[in-house]
Amino acid sequence: MSTTMNNFFNPVEERYSADEIAAVQQKRLCAMVRHTDQNNAYFHRRYQEAGVDSAGFRGLEDLQALPFMSKIDFREQYPDAMCCVPKNTIAEMHMSSGSTGTPVVMLYTLNDVNQWAECMARCYCMAGAKPGDVVQITPGLGLFNGGFGCFHGARKLGTFIVPTGPGNTQRQITLAKDMKTNVIVSVVSYGIRIMEIAQQMNADLPDLKIGIFGAETFSPAMKERISSGLGIEVFDIYGMTETGGIGTLGQDCCAHNGIHVWEDHYIVEIIDPTTKQPVADGEMGELVITSITREAIPIIRFRTGDLTHVLSRKTCECGRSHVRLAPISGRVDDMLIIKGVNFFPSQVEQSLMKIPGVLPQYRIIVNDNHGVMEMYIEVEAEPGVTGYQVVKQLREDLGFAPDGDVFPAGSIPRQEGKAKRVIYKKDGEEV
Repeated sequence: MSTTMNNFFNPVEERYSADEIAAVQQKRLCAMVRHTDQNNAYFHRRYQEAGVDSAGFRGLEDLQALPFMSKIDFREQYPDAMCCVPKNTIAEMHMSSGSTGTPVVMLYTLNDVNQWAECMARCYCMAGAKPGDVVQITPGLGLFNGGFGCFHGARKLGTFIVPTGPGNTQRQITLAKDMKTNVIVSVVSYGIRIMEIAQQMNADLPDLKIGIFGAETFSPAMKERISSGLGIEVFDIYGMTETGGIGTLGQDCCAHNGIHVWEDHYIVEIIDPTTKQPVADGEMGELVITSITREAIPIIRFRTGDLTHVLSRKTCECGRSHVRLAPISGRVDDMLIIKGVNFFPSQVEQSLMKIPGVLPQYRIIVNDNHGVMEMYIEVEAEPGVTGYQVVKQLREDLGFAPDGDVFPAGSIPRQEGKAKRVIYKKDGEEV
């Protein structure tokens, strides 16, 4: 655990009492429902269909009467039919990659940009960063929101920004050494790549203390690999295009006991993905988010598809009072069913990282062989590690034994963005 505790960007709002959080949410939720109803035809129609009268909306007690949203809504309203402000007040835009369909577009007023910067600055401080620190930003500063969110937050905090963007990993490491980088922000898989190349270069980065990683789920074991490999403290940051970008929802603190969600900006629900009903604290379910301070494109009961549970609503030892969620374990649609066993790719990762000598590069190949689902694991490992060890560990942890084999370091293709961990095939052909 870091010795940097009680490092706040906004000590008042980050330490609101439960009653203060509820009062803020109540006021802002009512205002947000009226704002979306009065300023956008899509929201107005959805409320009418659900029988919701924004004028008589009572706030938190009526929250579950509001209709759910999903990515489908964003795609059907592409590019800007969900915008709730005049076009001449838009200051910035970002969007998802659109790898699985029409991209999700997010528009920002200046107030939205400032809200994003505020949330991200809180995350930096929660990790122990402070004004004057050198922050190296490896996500791209383009349409994808990652780089700009990191930039806005770092600028608001008052840090020295090194905006490298992704790629050219040797230069990344050289710059980190020359610029005396203290904090690096990256997608998880690229953090692994930086660690690999730094080890190959025998590079010493004594000033690097903090790593903030997001955009992909990663197991506690993988966090430990990155932490020990780079000699840094690793933090799990959370946000998505629909919520406004990286860091908007929150991050784990120096206690590393759950992701704090900024409840003065977002309302959290956990629902059963099948029944759509709320589940009890501690029970796994799908995360649903409502933004209560965003102007251009707010989200109302947005079904994220991410699976998590509430860890605690009590004040954390770091001093923050906002709800803590368990790290995202996977997505509703990511669950694999092989030989009657249900599991998530993150469980495979956690299992593999238990094996001494196994390296943090792997692929899960799922093949529909004429209607029979088969799974094959490819993982890089040091000499001496065998496929038998891999299969044995997976059998112990998953309850069945998928085929698996080990390969020398560098065998599995790398990406400079998100890693493609799961490969789907049908009758041996990738789909």
